[in-house]
Amino acid sequence: MTNNTLNYRDLLLIFNLIQTKGVKLSSAYELLGINAQHDFDGYTCWLTYKDLTVTLLFHGKFDVQFDKKDTFNEFYTKVNSMIALN
Repeated sequence: MTNNTLNYRDLLLIFNLIQTKGVKLSSAYELLGINAQHDFDGYTCWLTYKDLTVTLLFHGKFDVQFDKKDTFNEFYTKVNSMIALN
């Protein structure tokens, strides 16, 4: 990820890291404050952090929604550090 932009491949990597190294909650996994969950067939996945939600859709599309720019910046910093460590 560069220039404060997110890409699908890295978001899928983050999703996988959270599922493999995170703590299992009732319907999601959590790692470093970021939750990862998916629907029943796995075609739609979500990453959530505070007021931010990343929706990962089938065919390489995704949507990012957040209320506060600071939340996006914190999320971006966390996912970049997770990628750098792996």
